[in-house]
Amino acid sequence: MTKPSLPDLLHAAVSAVGGTERPGQVAMAEAVAEAIDDNSHRLIQAGTGTGKSLGYLVPALAHGERVVVATATLALQRQLVERDLPRTVDALHPQLRRRPQFAMLKGRSNYLCLHRLHEGAPQDEEEGLFDQFEAATPTSKLGKDLLRLRDWADETETGDRDDLTPGVSDKAWSQISVSSRECLGATKCAYGAECFAEAARERAKLADVVVTNHALLAIDAIEGAPVLPQHEVLIVDEAHELVSRVTGVATGELTPGQVNRAVKRSAKLVDEKTADALQTASESFERVMELALPGRLEQIPEDLGYALMSLQDAARNVISAIGATRDKSVHDEDAVRKQALAAVESIHSVAERITNGSEYDVVWYERHDRFGATLRVAPLSVSGLLREKLFEDRSVVLTSATLKIGGDFNGVAASLGLSAEGVEGDDVPAWKGLDVGSPFDYPKQGILYVAKHLATPGREGTRGDMMDELAELIEAAGGRTLGLFSSMRGAKAAAEELRGRIDNPILLQGEETLGELIKAFAADPKTCLFGTLSLWQGVDVPGPSCQLVVMDRIPFPRPDDPLMSARQKSVEEHGGNGFMAVAATHAALLMAQGAGRLVRATGDRGVVAVLDPRLATARYGSFLRATLPDFWYTTDRNQVRRSLAAIDATAQADGK
Repeated sequence: MTKPSLPDLLHAAVSAVGGTERPGQVAMAEAVAEAIDDNSHRLIQAGTGTGKSLGYLVPALAHGERVVVATATLALQRQLVERDLPRTVDALHPQLRRRPQFAMLKGRSNYLCLHRLHEGAPQDEEEGLFDQFEAATPTSKLGKDLLRLRDWADETETGDRDDLTPGVSDKAWSQISVSSRECLGATKCAYGAECFAEAARERAKLADVVVTNHALLAIDAIEGAPVLPQHEVLIVDEAHELVSRVTGVATGELTPGQVNRAVKRSAKLVDEKTADALQTASESFERVMELALPGRLEQIPEDLGYALMSLQDAARNVISAIGATRDKSVHDEDAVRKQALAAVESIHSVAERITNGSEYDVVWYERHDRFGATLRVAPLSVSGLLREKLFEDRSVVLTSATLKIGGDFNGVAASLGLSAEGVEGDDVPAWKGLDVGSPFDYPKQGILYVAKHLATPGREGTRGDMMDELAELIEAAGGRTLGLFSSMRGAKAAAEELRGRIDNPILLQGEETLGELIKAFAADPKTCLFGTLSLWQGVDVPGPSCQLVVMDRIPFPRPDDPLMSARQKSVEEHGGNGFMAVAATHAALLMAQGAGRLVRATGDRGVVAVLDPRLATARYGSFLRATLPDFWYTTDRNQVRRSLAAIDATAQADGK
C-alpha cells in the first residue's frame, strides 16, 4: 500500500475541524515533516489564523514515532487534547490505517493525591495532626472547597486539577496534592494502584502523542530523572515562552516562613540536638531577612553567608537523621517523614547553591508588603542548559506567532542556546527558520497608531495626557477596547480614573476570574477590559467586541529587575548591546503578543494604539515595530479617531 501523501492527510484533517486550508499551514506541515525525516531542528513563525496546531500534528502523526508536544498555556493543552487531536486522529484513520493514541501529562502536584485525601495532610506542630476536612469549618470558603474536592474525588477519572470546574484555591488544592519530592512512591503507598499521577504516566508511556507543558519539559531537562517517556520528536508550541518557563523552574527561593515550616515538620523525627541546631539556624536566617533590602546581591553579605552556611549544615544533619530513625508513634509515619524530608532538602539545596556562588547564577532579595522578604537565585542564562538538554537525540520544532524579533530569528535562537542561522559546528545544533506568514491582510485590517504628541512616560506618577488620550480613543471606538498595561498599578489607576469619566463599563483584571472577564468582555461591545501582561496572551476575542487594543507604554523590564539587569550587564561585558539583546527584545516580544490580540479572524478590523511616543521617536522604535504585525502605520490622532468611529458605525449598522 502506498504511503498517504502529506497534502491529502492535511486536507482530511482540516476538513474534519471545519477549517480552511491555508498556504502557510501547508508550508509549515512540509517543514515539520522534513525536520522529522532529517532529524533536524526548525524554528517556525506561524501567525494567528494559520492553524499551526494541525500544521505540526498532521506530519507528526503521519510519521508514526512518539511525539511530545509542550505548550505554555492550559488553554492550548485543552484545545489539543479535547478538540484537535480527537478530530485529527479520526480524520487520518482511514488513510493511516491506524489510530494514534494521545495523552496529557503534567507535574505530580497537578493531580489529586488519594493518600493525602484519605489520610490527611501532615500539619505543622502547633496545629497538631488532624483531618483537614474536619478542621476546616464547612461554612468557610476553604471548608466548602475541601468538601467539594472530596465529592469530586469519587467521580473524577483523571484527578487532574484542571478538570475541576469551577476551580478551588491554591490553599485548598495543596491539602490534597503532593509534590514529586513529597510523594511516597507507588510501591510504598497504600493507594499506589489507584494513583492518578501514576495512571497519567502509564497512559503517556503508551501514547503516540504526549501533550505536556513547558514546566514539565524543563523539570525533565534539569532534574536528570526522566519524567517524560522516550520520544523521537519534540514540538514546542508557544515557544516564545519557553525561556521564561525554564528560568522559573530553575529558580530557587528561601523565605523565613518556609524554613520555619521545615523546622516544625522535622522536629519530631530527629533528636533534640539536631532539631535545635536547625531551629537556631532558622532564627539566624530570619534576623538577616528582617533587614533585607530589595535588589541584587553581587556579593553575598557576611551575615547572610554565615546564616546560609548554618542552615546548610543543620539541614544536612537533619536529612541524615531523618533517614536513620523510625518512630511508630507518629501517625502515618512514612508520609510525615517524606514531607519533612522534602521541606528540609529544598532548603539545603538552595542554601548550598547560593553559598557555592556560581558566576552563572544571579542572587537577589525581594520584598513583599504581605509576605516579607524572599531570597532568590536564578540562572543568568538557560541557553547552555537548553542547547545541551533540548536538542540532543531528537528532532525539535519550535513554533509560535512570535519568534522573529526585530525582523529575524537569531535573537530567539540565541536565547535557546543556538548559534545564528546557517552557522555549523561540532557542538552547535544546526537549525533552519521559516516564517509562514499569516492569512490576514494586516495593512487593510488594522492600524498601528503611535501617540507621538504625548509626553514620554516617566517611572512613576499619573499621566494626565495619556488618560485624556485613552478616554478619547475609547469614546471614538464606542467601547470595544482591550487595555494592556505594563503594570497592575497602571491598569487599576486607568480603570479608576476612566470609570468616573466615560459611560462605557470597564472590567479590571483581578476583580473576577480571567475566564469570566473575557466572557463578559466578548458579550458586550460597549465594554472595555483592562489588565496587565499576563492578560495579553489569554484573550482570544474575534469580532467587533475587540476593535481597539491599547498599550499604555513600551513594556521594558523595570531597571531594578535583578535578573534582567544582570543579563543585560553580562551581554555588555561580552561586547554586545545589552539593552537591545535583553530589554528591547523583551519589550518587542510582549508588544507583538499584545498587538496579536486585535486581528483574530479574517473579518476583524481595528486599531492598536501605543500611548508611548518612543515607539515613533526613539532609535529602537523601528526594531520594535519590525516585530509587530504589518499594520498600516500612523501618528495622526485625528485620522485614527475618524477610523475608529467608522469601524464602530459599521459594527453598529451590522447590529453588533
